[in-house]
Amino acid sequence: MSAPVPMPRWADLVLLPAVCLLVALLAAAAVVAMVGQSPTEVISALVQGAFGTLRGLSYTLYYATTFIFTGLAVAVAFHGGLFNIGGEGQAVMGGLGTGLAALFLSHSLPVWAMLPVMLAAGVLFGLMWAAVPAYLQAYRGSHVVITTIMFNFIASSVLVYLLVNHLRPKGTMAIESVAFADSAKLPGMHQALAWIGVEWPASPLNLSLVLALLACVGVYLFMWRSRAGYRLRAVGSSPSAAEYAGINSRHQTLIAMSISGALAGMVGMNEIAGVSGKLILEFVSGAGFTGIAVALMGRNHPVGIIFASILFGALFQGGAEVAFDVPGFSRDMVVMLQGFIVLFSGAMTYVIAPWVAAALRFLPGARHG
Repeated sequence: MSAPVPMPRWADLVLLPAVCLLVALLAAAAVVAMVGQSPTEVISALVQGAFGTLRGLSYTLYYATTFIFTGLAVAVAFHGGLFNIGGEGQAVMGGLGTGLAALFLSHSLPVWAMLPVMLAAGVLFGLMWAAVPAYLQAYRGSHVVITTIMFNFIASSVLVYLLVNHLRPKGTMAIESVAFADSAKLPGMHQALAWIGVEWPASPLNLSLVLALLACVGVYLFMWRSRAGYRLRAVGSSPSAAEYAGINSRHQTLIAMSISGALAGMVGMNEIAGVSGKLILEFVSGAGFTGIAVALMGRNHPVGIIFASILFGALFQGGAEVAFDVPGFSRDMVVMLQGFIVLFSGAMTYVIAPWVAAALRFLPGARHG
């Protein structure tokens, strides 16, 4: 996302998000103090819960893994000039594809074949779910914001219908599938590190973190080191100019949304293959919408998205610890802290950016543009 006022690239990518975060924390601290809590105690408990132990760090990175996938999904669409609000539904459908592949094939395929098949199924389901709104915008004039929101509800309904009527074992009340075979379970990080002699506490963190980091590298190489990525960004910057240069903007809409949906579809590898080991409801739990805030705060760049995902992962993990460790600090107050981060990393950026740009003018030798 470009800054609302001209400023150096480093300030846009690093300084402005840091200032927005600082302002958000100050505003949250003021509200915490107004309700009779100690801001220092709350922030200390949050940081300690998120990073103070290896187990807490593992949970933080586990949450961050999902946010990396959904943040990248939003970012790729944004660079193509599209606002994809359907990451939630695309992640749901991707997880459905991952789960269906495991349910039907895990008893007959070894782990080295099963896991790539599950990943491919999740990517394909997420891609196809995003391609439909892309086609409707490119060739029928339907706005992608509206259609992707609608597709979120449809995806949730499809998952509920299949689990309740077809995938749930007979005689059980729990709305979930049977457990996958062992070949469909992604190794946990503690297991992987044990292979090389490193002791790590057990947690939901699994090898999908490596997959998320590889996805970041892939998005960077595609967007900024390939001709295809240049064409996509050209359409996102100015569709009319791109058309004049011979770039088909309709094709780029399909490409951007398809890649976006494929990235969101990878969420199932973390939540379905890496943790639950079966297809369940609510495995996305709003991560698709959190990905919007992650992409905004990360300035739609893979490196920024990694750091923003860790921040939101810390808010989720540390917030849970605060709710337990600080008397009188409820889970609703934790949601308030998260809300301030979203507010100041998104809408309030346009308010804060002019002040940051004005302050930079006083730096010796500062150049703008």
